[in-house]
Amino acid sequence: MAERKPDGYLEGRPLHPESLMMSYGYKPELSEGAIKCPIFQTSTFVFRTAEEGKAFFELAYGLRRRGPNEPMGLIYSRLNNPDLEVLEDRLTLWDEAEAAAVFASGMAAISTTLLTFVRPGDVVLHSEPVYGGTDFFLKHILPEFGVRVIGFRAGTPPTEVETRLQQMGLADKLAFILIETPANPTNALVDIAAYAALAARLSREDRRVLTAVDNTFLGPLWQQPLRHGADLVLYSATKYIGGHSDLIAGVCLGRRELLDHIKVFRTILGTMAGPHTGWLLLRSLETLKLRMTAQMKSAGHVAKFLAEHPKVAHVHYLGHLATDDPEYAIYQRQCSAAGGMISFELHGGEAEAFRMLNALRLFHLAVSLGGTESLAEHPASMTHADVDPEERIELGISPAMVRISIGVEHPEDLIADLAQALERV
Repeated sequence: MAERKPDGYLEGRPLHPESLMMSYGYKPELSEGAIKCPIFQTSTFVFRTAEEGKAFFELAYGLRRRGPNEPMGLIYSRLNNPDLEVLEDRLTLWDEAEAAAVFASGMAAISTTLLTFVRPGDVVLHSEPVYGGTDFFLKHILPEFGVRVIGFRAGTPPTEVETRLQQMGLADKLAFILIETPANPTNALVDIAAYAALAARLSREDRRVLTAVDNTFLGPLWQQPLRHGADLVLYSATKYIGGHSDLIAGVCLGRRELLDHIKVFRTILGTMAGPHTGWLLLRSLETLKLRMTAQMKSAGHVAKFLAEHPKVAHVHYLGHLATDDPEYAIYQRQCSAAGGMISFELHGGEAEAFRMLNALRLFHLAVSLGGTESLAEHPASMTHADVDPEERIELGISPAMVRISIGVEHPEDLIADLAQALERV
């Protein structure tokens, strides 16, 4: 029998992530031979000795550095849990990250990460548009803690943003750059490498400016931000990673040193996911490539239909970027596929969008994305309702815009549903 090593190699050959999702980080012999990781539905864990308990707590609270190959001991499920430890090991594979942290939601991942690294008087730079919850946290929560937040439109050259910061006298206060690319809901792209380079230029000897990328729209298959210079990558694992619309979770990945700091804050803020959520995500990772590949392929057919329909004014789909579009070069450089998200504007406004949405039969009228079922929503009045109305228009989120997330249904059936709904506009 060929030897299978736990480090991800088979006879010296590295295994692909989709193969490793079945077994990586889990030893059946430690769980009575169960082929799948059991649900460790427990709040606390028993120490073998008092000395072991002391050592575990020293690591958990960052009181000393971890020794070579020293594992994090199990203490309490707010700190760590076997389901989450196996899950975090597997999540690192697609993004080639050193470490991962799983959270109770995507917003828990974003808020805990930012609170770990920014302090009163700091400046946070962020792309626009972003998800409505992120927008609210940046513009309404962080300022209450004395953090200055400055947005820039997706597509803005970093040199222009740098000049703006210099003119405002804030360049030396920059602590964090948060990028959402592709942007929700417009699919606008941001050059990750260019903004990571800006972060490097504005870093100080005593403090490095960090760059984090919300990669929820493309997921870990179609874009790997760490390869392009980002320090951290964030996901709403509720979406493609979970993929079945039956859980809420978030993820942050990156260098182990940074994740160790984040996990201390996660422990104290209590924002980690529970064991059952971790177990569900382990299930979902096994089919991630199958699901996302099917969704990506179907989205191409649906986008083509919409682009040719007379009642559709414009389609925002990465697979349709023209070669002379400035975003095309970014797409070619940092994305490996167009994903399963499409936004489009109808001729008209909110009334026309609502007529179409109300007429859908196979698509579900619901927010979220990345699930096995296809979803449709109205960004201006739903996911981005709390964004300032004038800003929404400036960012291209018009009353006529509809956002759809393509599921795993047959694309011909999805097109038929859109066709009959568009007849009613």
